[in-house]
Amino acid sequence: MKNPRRITVAFDKSTVDLLEKIKKETDLSQSEIIRRALRFYHENKAIREPHLRRKVYTYIDMLLSGEHIILDVDHWLLFLDLIETSSEKERFWDRCRRIARAHAEQLRCKINSARDLLERLETCNFFRLNENSENEFTLVLLSEAPKKFIRIFLEEFFSVMGMRAEIREDLAKLRISIRD
Repeated sequence: MKNPRRITVAFDKSTVDLLEKIKKETDLSQSEIIRRALRFYHENKAIREPHLRRKVYTYIDMLLSGEHIILDVDHWLLFLDLIETSSEKERFWDRCRRIARAHAEQLRCKINSARDLLERLETCNFFRLNENSENEFTLVLLSEAPKKFIRIFLEEFFSVMGMRAEIREDLAKLRISIRD
């Protein structure tokens, strides 16, 4: 490093302890740790923007639990198209309903509103969410193929959560109104 500039920084005890722990774990100098932390902070916009930070934490929550996977959209649409031609499609949709209810029961502590649920599902890239008002939402779908899957999931989830929702279909959209 050419002609480094010295900067004095004051840390509280817990920050000093954290810095010491990182130094031991990484065998890096204090200066290098701070340089890397600042670069990381600068490069990771999600840390500074609340709507992105929420998405990142949702991804982390879902992926670290081991209950979710990352699936290419083309594969996802292929599976949905295949289901519609299957002789077992009604059995599949019944199982989807049961799974949606189980998810609602499992996520009761994390999902407190329709908006919470829709934002979580938007993070999964099922749709793009437009919040028209506090109780009115438009879901813009990738194609028409996932419409039935998303609608069934939402109907069951809202029902278990005790939310009254009206879901209307457009060509590649679902419009949701939450009724008190």
